[in-house]
Amino acid sequence: MRLGIQTGGRQLGEPGPVAEPLVRALVAAAVAGDPTALAVAGPHGRLSYADLHHQATGLAGGLSALGVSEGSLVALCVERSAALVVGALGILEAGGAYVALDPAYPDERLREMLADCGALAVVFGSGLEPRLGIGPTGPTGPTGPTGPTGPAGPTGLGLARLPARLADPPAPGLAYVVYTSGSTGLPKGVLVEQAGLVNLIGWHRRAFSLTAADRCTQVAAPGFDALAWEIWPCLAAGASLHIAPNELKTDPIRLRDWLIGERITVTFLPTPLAEAVFGLEWPSSTSLRLLLTGGDRLHRPPPPGLPFTVVNNYGVSEATVVSTSGVAGASTGGAVSIGWPIDGVQVRVVDDELRPVPDGVPGELLVGGVSLARGYLGRPELTAQRFVRDPGPADRWYRTGDLVCRRSGGELEYLDRLDDQVQILGNRVEPGEVAVTLERHPEVAQSVVISVDSGRGERALVAYVRPRGAARPDDAELRSHLARWLPAPMLPARFVWLEQFPLTINGKVDRNELQVAIRGTGPTKAPVDEYELIVAAMVAEVLGRPAVGLADNLILLGGHSLLAAQLTVRIADQFGVELSLRSVFEHPTVAGIAVEIRRVQAASAEMPVSRAGLPPTDLAAVH
Repeated sequence: MRLGIQTGGRQLGEPGPVAEPLVRALVAAAVAGDPTALAVAGPHGRLSYADLHHQATGLAGGLSALGVSEGSLVALCVERSAALVVGALGILEAGGAYVALDPAYPDERLREMLADCGALAVVFGSGLEPRLGIGPTGPTGPTGPTGPTGPAGPTGLGLARLPARLADPPAPGLAYVVYTSGSTGLPKGVLVEQAGLVNLIGWHRRAFSLTAADRCTQVAAPGFDALAWEIWPCLAAGASLHIAPNELKTDPIRLRDWLIGERITVTFLPTPLAEAVFGLEWPSSTSLRLLLTGGDRLHRPPPPGLPFTVVNNYGVSEATVVSTSGVAGASTGGAVSIGWPIDGVQVRVVDDELRPVPDGVPGELLVGGVSLARGYLGRPELTAQRFVRDPGPADRWYRTGDLVCRRSGGELEYLDRLDDQVQILGNRVEPGEVAVTLERHPEVAQSVVISVDSGRGERALVAYVRPRGAARPDDAELRSHLARWLPAPMLPARFVWLEQFPLTINGKVDRNELQVAIRGTGPTKAPVDEYELIVAAMVAEVLGRPAVGLADNLILLGGHSLLAAQLTVRIADQFGVELSLRSVFEHPTVAGIAVEIRRVQAASAEMPVSRAGLPPTDLAAVH
């Protein structure tokens, strides 16, 4: 259903509008329209459009002095803040394309990406130099090395020139590079064109009637391609961008209250968070008119009676964030569709031979049109494999690897993946990357990583490991090893040691047999001491289960970052310690979490919680 919102719905193959030339020109027009209007607001300050322009052009001058010009790649590693927006716009103003790096990534992953992209320079947030492996340098602002950058104060950004890349730099016309998980063990950079981003901006403004009166949000992580979707349509429309505090991203109730209090009119939320938010009670007087979601399968339609419209979106990094879009609603069988192609995008549903299949028949989704990325940075063979050429309305198509079917009206329904790739909390994960990284451990000879259904519609990773010798590192050591390179959502929920892997008749690892071992896992040992009893009761409550055991895995039982965050709040209230989400993901069992609580208490030199300080335990909630 569209409910009056224009979200595509053209005949398949019909070309979209011609893209405008440059993103920076669209933002400049908004600056000229009302320089005093609010551009960006967040926990660390506010910028008018004049302030934003002043800081970004000053940054562009500093980048130009370092040699940045049309077609240069510039790494951008800044926390979610107004400074992140200044950094991205400043890079575009200098003629460069920004390489999105998330400061939340492990240091080794950041350094690998920085080396892989071959950027000419890097723009970074305060204190990030050691983590990026670059020499110390002071913040560089438009008026001098340490001077203020405008009425809003200093940007807090640093600049550094990086060693020259040996290969030729990308040609002009790029907007940004975003990294996705790669099956070879290294993430791969997607080269996104200015034309594709401008097309996204134009479609978004038309489809959702975006104006300067709108108040939009920035919620996505800096390394997530949805960041571009949040920032650039908003600024091109002259609207205001409101940066949600980090703590709200795992607390749906407080996020709802913030959206209401900030009078937000349009927000994008990753699918798991959106499902939690639209399931809450909402006042009819809220300013919110559109909740956009995407990044994962929408498991259920929004409830009736919401005072805003929920729009479900599908896209891949290789096609500039959004390819299809439609108002979320139930269809036959209760599945939620992914809508119709957006303006400027064509789609095909094909069989194994890339021949079109009839409506209603499952097939692989191909995406074509102006939104297509240039390819993968420094990976011509992979680019040729995934970006295929074929005469037609679009002569170049991206093979998404997603299984879909097209309904009679052109609406698409997502069914499954055709390969091992999996979405975990909106993060695109190649299990092969996790396996290759695990094999860097000196005691691991071989690893196979698979995804399993953890319940609640979520997926979790299980790693099967063949030892190199007699040693068997425990789960905590293996997770610690992986955490040097991989973000938390890519860490396996469980490790299983095998002397030999089961093989098919063709000599390949039999993944079905591996999953049988997981399904056969029975109840675990019951908690025994006070810490374990309390943690088990908390985990059972968060998961909505009657009971959990000592070695039951929070992630395999359906836990995800939102539920883990709720658990950490309960732990803080009960034990007086704050566990990070990474700590919970690295020690996801009742026993492991209890040990972590004791460790943090000891490190904080706090007295252990006495028996008298513990609330009555509901023993019915534990084995």
